[in-house]
Amino acid sequence: MSMDILMSRSGGVCELCGASEELSIYEVEPSDGSAEQSVLLCNVCKDQILNPDRVDENHWRCLNDSMWSQEPAVQVVAYRMLKRLNNQDLLGMLYLDPEVQEWADAEDNDTPEDSVEVKDSNGTTLQAGDSVTIIKDLEVKGAGFTAKRGTVVKNIGLNGIEGQIEGRVNGTRIVLLSKFLKKV
Repeated sequence: MSMDILMSRSGGVCELCGASEELSIYEVEPSDGSAEQSVLLCNVCKDQILNPDRVDENHWRCLNDSMWSQEPAVQVVAYRMLKRLNNQDLLGMLYLDPEVQEWADAEDNDTPEDSVEVKDSNGTTLQAGDSVTIIKDLEVKGAGFTAKRGTVVKNIGLNGIEGQIEGRVNGTRIVLLSKFLKKV
């Protein structure tokens, strides 16, 4: 694999966020080591991909643009990050060719949400993408509003912590305790 090929293909910038400094090659697994199966990334993107506990959601707003790349390796990395961030809106818009989809799904990714089972107030198992109803008025600390009983939260995300989900209420992404939710 050649840095020159990737620099030429990317125009000398990170293929995800567009940063132009501290660029390096990232092989998209499973990989044969070719430039077609690698992407050029800045240190910030690469560090957050390799260390899921350091992910800054604000940095990954760049995926709104990079997910449309014509390069399959870039598409795979964007897909995997959107999946990790549980961004159901962008995942729903992203189309991958079948062979690229297979490659994207081939990552042996033991994510935290895979290892924790989250149940609602009735004991029903919740999964990413489900819709839930709030069963009790909940004061949202730090956001200055109350999530009202009966509010439906669509496209929930699992954060890997038992008894918690993430969802959007009043346009704000918040963490909710599953004991105050009922699956729709």
